[in-house]
Amino acid sequence: MAGEETRTQTHPGIRTTATDGPQGAAQASPARAGSGTAAGAPPARAWTMRLVVVAIVLSALNLRPAITSLGALLEEVRDGLGMSGGVAGLLTSVPPLCFAVFGVMAPRLARRFGLGAVVCAGMAAIAAGLLVRPYAGGTAGFLAASALALMGIAVSNVLMPVIVKRWFPDRVGSMTGLYSMALALGTSLAAAVTVPVTAAMGGGWQSGLAVWAALAAAAVVPWIPFVRDGGGVRAGGPAPAAEAPGRAPHTREETTPAPALRVTRSRTAWALAVFFGLQATAAYITMGWMAQIFRDAGVAAGTAGVLLAVTMVMGVPLAFVIPRLATRFPRQGPIAVALGICGLAGYAGLYLAPAGGAWAWALLLGVSNCAFPLALTMVGMRARTGAGVAQLSAFAQSTGYLISIPGPLLVGVLYEHSGGWGLPLALMAALMVPQMAVGILAGRDRTVEDEAAR
Repeated sequence: MAGEETRTQTHPGIRTTATDGPQGAAQASPARAGSGTAAGAPPARAWTMRLVVVAIVLSALNLRPAITSLGALLEEVRDGLGMSGGVAGLLTSVPPLCFAVFGVMAPRLARRFGLGAVVCAGMAAIAAGLLVRPYAGGTAGFLAASALALMGIAVSNVLMPVIVKRWFPDRVGSMTGLYSMALALGTSLAAAVTVPVTAAMGGGWQSGLAVWAALAAAAVVPWIPFVRDGGGVRAGGPAPAAEAPGRAPHTREETTPAPALRVTRSRTAWALAVFFGLQATAAYITMGWMAQIFRDAGVAAGTAGVLLAVTMVMGVPLAFVIPRLATRFPRQGPIAVALGICGLAGYAGLYLAPAGGAWAWALLLGVSNCAFPLALTMVGMRARTGAGVAQLSAFAQSTGYLISIPGPLLVGVLYEHSGGWGLPLALMAALMVPQMAVGILAGRDRTVEDEAAR
């Protein structure tokens, strides 16, 4: 797409050698090689690119089941561990806290060990945490094991846009869409089937939560070949003198350390961080509490889980469409406003008729939650280079998740003290207004490198 190609400054498949033509360009696109469309693409390289796509998809499938599976069984977990409403609100605030704390470490880890090694370790941490947490014993052990899984999710969250930018620089929109679609699919699948799987396995919430460790273990496998060669990308590290067949592509920007980008000088970076934080607040409140809202309105537990799944599954098609649409336009603000309006309508419906219009509200909030793939797309569009995307992704996600921490906790406290959902829903609706405003600012056609330089 033209909108994506005009923002591409370097290409992982471009190698400049002494035998290149006067322009110094060997124009082999790894994205096209991966799809088998590039003439003369080495078979090993094509296989490698396909494996990268599989690894991205499997990883994305595992970035939310740890959260939505818990949301579907929150009442059972609260009863089993003896949690109050405030502690349950703290539990729903743990994901953004871990994402903020551990996500900021991701670029440094990637420079030291390589993208493949870090994401592989992240998937292993998710598997271990999900397997241990139901049987850790007590609230403290449950929170500690959850933090282990969320640490793996955090580093993968930050590095996925970097992987897309480095491996598929001319397909940022479509690959971000594929990744976001897989993420939404994993989110909705966990919300929909956790309750019935728990019933099928004997009714114990422990087994219903632990079963998701198997999916995370499967995601470790495709990253193993990339651990051996450092994941193909070491941001700021030296590239090898020769590129072996099947080895991950390297860019010229990796041959010399990139100058430090003072991303905090960029207004766009701050706007994107606040947008990311507010959309994350809405998403984690939805994942943690929406099933409980429906259950309190008289909806059966299984149906409430399906409604949450409907909200999440809306992201499957839209997460593929929205990034592709966003890259076709220089400004993404109108898309952010449209998504926010859907969120306001959904919250109003949950207040006025939570059970009567449950399916409509679930659909509207599902559309609103697609602010997440929009934010990821803007991360890739607001920086010109892979190093810039890495720094912007770490800054926007870590700062954004810090902003989102109080939201789920405050909803739990308001719910416990007011005895209803009126005040929590009013809070959620009020936060949607600044989300639309900063979405307009983050969607302006500019790059953080230019703003930081000024």
